[in-house]
Amino acid sequence: MAKGYWIARIDVRDAEGYKGYITTAKPAFERFGAHFLARGGTFHQLEGTARGRNVVIEFPSVQHALDCYNSAEYQAAKLIRQQYADGEMVIVEGA
Repeated sequence: MAKGYWIARIDVRDAEGYKGYITTAKPAFERFGAHFLARGGTFHQLEGTARGRNVVIEFPSVQHALDCYNSAEYQAAKLIRQQYADGEMVIVEGA
């Protein structure tokens, strides 16, 4: 079974408010086996428009990644994130 990956590119508008997202999302990540591979570290913009924060999260499967995103726990966190940040997110199937 192929792993699933969240790839998120985020611009945080309010770092203090964004902390609520991180706290609220944690139970969903734990429940669905999330493993953070990259979380806002230094990056090198090569092409296109960059965002300030880049996150890659590995899940045991694409279904785990989808279930995490659609869970009640994550949907509550998403509402907080959308108040304090802008960005894009995709789920990608691993090789």
